[in-house]
Amino acid sequence: MAPAPNSGPSATVATGGLASIGIWRLLAVAAPHLAALAVMLQTETDFGSRAGFLLSWAILNFFWIALLRRPALSGALSLTLVVVLILLSRLKHDVVQMTANFVDLMVIDRDTAAFLFTIFPNLRWSVIGAALLIIPLMYALWWLDPFRIRRLPALACMLSCLAALVGYSVAWPDDVWRGYYDDGYLSKFSRSGVTAVADFINYGFMESDAVAAERLKLPLEDSCHPTGRRPHIIMIHDESSFDIRQAEGIKVPPGYGSHFKSFDGKERKFLAESNGGPSWFTEYNVLAGLSSRSFGRFSYFVTRIASGRVERGLPLALRRCGYSTISLYPAYGAFMSARSFQTTTGIQHFYDARDLGAKAVEPDSFFYDKALKLMSESAPNTPLFMFVYLAANHFPWETRFRPDLMPFWPKPGNTPVIDEYLRRQAMSADDYAAFVVGLKKKFPAQPFLIVRYGDHQPEFSPKILDPGLDAAGVGKKLMNYDPRYYATYYAIDAINFEPVKTAAVMDTIDGPYLPLVIQEAAGIPLDPSFEEQKKIMLRCKGLLYACKGGAEARRFNRLLIDAGFVKNL
Repeated sequence: MAPAPNSGPSATVATGGLASIGIWRLLAVAAPHLAALAVMLQTETDFGSRAGFLLSWAILNFFWIALLRRPALSGALSLTLVVVLILLSRLKHDVVQMTANFVDLMVIDRDTAAFLFTIFPNLRWSVIGAALLIIPLMYALWWLDPFRIRRLPALACMLSCLAALVGYSVAWPDDVWRGYYDDGYLSKFSRSGVTAVADFINYGFMESDAVAAERLKLPLEDSCHPTGRRPHIIMIHDESSFDIRQAEGIKVPPGYGSHFKSFDGKERKFLAESNGGPSWFTEYNVLAGLSSRSFGRFSYFVTRIASGRVERGLPLALRRCGYSTISLYPAYGAFMSARSFQTTTGIQHFYDARDLGAKAVEPDSFFYDKALKLMSESAPNTPLFMFVYLAANHFPWETRFRPDLMPFWPKPGNTPVIDEYLRRQAMSADDYAAFVVGLKKKFPAQPFLIVRYGDHQPEFSPKILDPGLDAAGVGKKLMNYDPRYYATYYAIDAINFEPVKTAAVMDTIDGPYLPLVIQEAAGIPLDPSFEEQKKIMLRCKGLLYACKGGAEARRFNRLLIDAGFVKNL
């Protein structure tokens, strides 16, 4: 009789000292599911969210089983993905007060990872350590797994669970404000995928009216004839900066607040469209001159979506008037498609962190010095538009940024986070003052218009603005765009130039109006799209998306689409 073939690691062993190996193999299959059950009980707070968790867990497991046929390894891979999702979701919530959703998958790329490793240097070693632990464990599970499951039944089960999740999400959609709760990570992520797909099918990426009665004229290339000398225009992105005196009980150093004043001594408010972290919302506002809120749940990826599609903005309008356009960017250019988006809006020369030689998060003086150098190399008779994007005041404020700078700065006596925030604001103010001195010294006869703005409030602002509110209360205020949570500042300064007096320079403006304000203050003739936007601004008293429940923004978007400024949205 021929010997029985070796059945490999899936053979059942029931005798002698090898019996315990069979038990370990069964435990290897059961352990990920038991761990997932514990995670569900810890992170999902009600019956509906737990149902969503179980369906999502089943979809993940059956997906891996259909691919690998090994339930133990499939469970471990599913558990790893769920744990990673929860950790990333908690990180996002710490930064922007919202948990991760399905659309966030669009943000995963090499430059995003590089940005996170720059902001959190220890994160790199945590990832390496986790990989060194997980890879051998996965190999062991591959060897220990005693079961093999057919692919077709697994695929059928996955599709059934997916259909159940879709039906459940459609019948009982998740409330938008639930995204501000620090729980329900997997269930909210999965259900958001269903609603995101449905929104895209129904509305596309950008909200707009179906038709518009009016039409915009296309700007002529030679139609820009400004009166007087064209100033160089510098727009400064002041990271996470706002007047913290909006919160009660904060102690500030002497002289605090002068940084927020314009040349005429006035403080003006800039209503951003994000709170806590996503600077690219405001980047879209101040370059395209449009509202990120028009993108609905896709707004988190507004610069990526707009790249190659929204061919309208401040740099393009200035190029029509003979300006050369330059951008200095503190991260890698592929982050949130910054390079592609900015060139779409008219930036001719884009310098990212690699081009500038930035080693990590650099102080503001680093970018100001680079700006002065690039200006010196520019054609002397060509007016220049320069977008200087700062990053020194970026979170986290739990650690002291560049202790060698301002080492003897006196702490006002707040919490360590707020005192560090104020210290970085003081550094920014000093660096800006030195930059202005540098401009006057290097270009004594050149006119400059300088416009600064805070891109959003820091992530801790809701806690100091409304210390008595819980996460639900804060979430509802953020969702309803309470101006107290979105107000920063904008300031206009000038060197050898008198800013033009105009009704567009209002005490409070929505972020998308800043390009209009800059052109008006510089005396630049407006193209037809900005002329129409100025009418909206005056009619809506500085509001855009919030005006008439979004009706003005939707109508304006349709005008831009019909005129060819916006494509394929």
